[in-house]
Amino acid sequence: MAAATYVILEPRIEGNPNLVTGEQRAGILAAMKRDSAGAIKRHYPKATIVDDPQTPGAIKVTPVLVTPAALLPWAKLTASLHFDLGGQRVTLNDEFGLLTLWQQQADAANYVYNELVKKLP
Repeated sequence: MAAATYVILEPRIEGNPNLVTGEQRAGILAAMKRDSAGAIKRHYPKATIVDDPQTPGAIKVTPVLVTPAALLPWAKLTASLHFDLGGQRVTLNDEFGLLTLWQQQADAANYVYNELVKKLP
């Protein structure tokens, strides 16, 4: 996986859709795609990130956030990276407290995906 080719598919936000506005959702989705790719590249410096999902041999990665029912300081969201390894699917996920993510401000998605990729070999 260290020198593999990856393509980041369109990210998804699941859970309560009313927690953010449409504009906020668009910004979050863009950050999820950008920051998950960046985290993989930082973890595996020899990896290649491509845009075309039809690239032969590319590992397809789908970033997913599952939001809590309400925005409460003690609530948690689940962040996942789904890796499609050509027939085999591997999922990395973890829970993050909203207060912790709020403290990260604009770097929240970067923080989440950096933490997730630490679980990769």
